[in-house]
Amino acid sequence: MKKTVQAVILFILVSVVATAAFLPAVLEDISLAIRSGNAREVAKYFDTSVEITIHNESKVYSKSQAEMVLKDFFTKNPVSSFNIIHKGTSNEGSQYGIGTLVTGGGSFRTYVYIKQKGTVFYIQEMRFEKD
Repeated sequence: MKKTVQAVILFILVSVVATAAFLPAVLEDISLAIRSGNAREVAKYFDTSVEITIHNESKVYSKSQAEMVLKDFFTKNPVSSFNIIHKGTSNEGSQYGIGTLVTGGGSFRTYVYIKQKGTVFYIQEMRFEKD
């Protein structure tokens, strides 16, 4: 019985550590896709619907619509650089990254909100606010 309890505790700890280790990789992958201005790569992380806010206009889009909106944004604002400056966890256990996106159209404070479903993290929301 004692060995079973130890095995369960070990499994839980390994699962938590593996999930925590995976999160920075997901944010880093999303960050690289944004940095390259590649809407298709970012869209790989979109949930079935995504809320996108650009210049204080917010709307919920399907995954394919959100990709087109992001592609249009990147076309109008060619990306020079993007760096995540803060990462965190919300009260609900979701994760977020806040960064600075420098483009040909100016700088944007960028928020990426992701939520885990099963073992996969999906982007729920992206915000681009002009600095």
